[in-house]
Amino acid sequence: DPMDENTVVGPMISERERDRVIEWVEEAKKMGAKEEIPLKVEGNVIGPVVLTEVPEEARVWKDEVFAPVVSVVPFRKFEEAIKILNNSSYGLNAGIYTPRVDHMLMAIDEVETGGVIINDYSTFRVDHMPYGGVKESGLGREGIKYAIEELTEIRFVSLMP
Repeated sequence: DPMDENTVVGPMISERERDRVIEWVEEAKKMGAKEEIPLKVEGNVIGPVVLTEVPEEARVWKDEVFAPVVSVVPFRKFEEAIKILNNSSYGLNAGIYTPRVDHMLMAIDEVETGGVIINDYSTFRVDHMPYGGVKESGLGREGIKYAIEELTEIRFVSLMP
């Protein structure tokens, strides 16, 4: 119930989508992924799932899951994290958490996403900001300016008295 303050996650949009997510998680496990927080399904609700050691070939790693499933990938150097992030077909937003200004600037400069959100979650959004992805994420930009451009036609008029 999205109106209940105790709701942590809502249901999947359909049984088909629920089954797809279950299939992808099970596939990743068969490929060697470890469940740190295991898959729990109750009706059409999938509880949060945390996976580690996920192979890059697994669909939960390379495709957009659209479910409460996360693959945690360790890295030693910040540059390595950016390389891992950029090695994706998608690029909506990136949430980068770091106290280091040099890492913030590096992420802003090098991360290949439509938005880089520093020290906040990657779905942060306000209506007046440009919002949209790169690569295979999204179709252009959203936001007030882009909505006006989408719904209007630029026209030149010259009027001589």
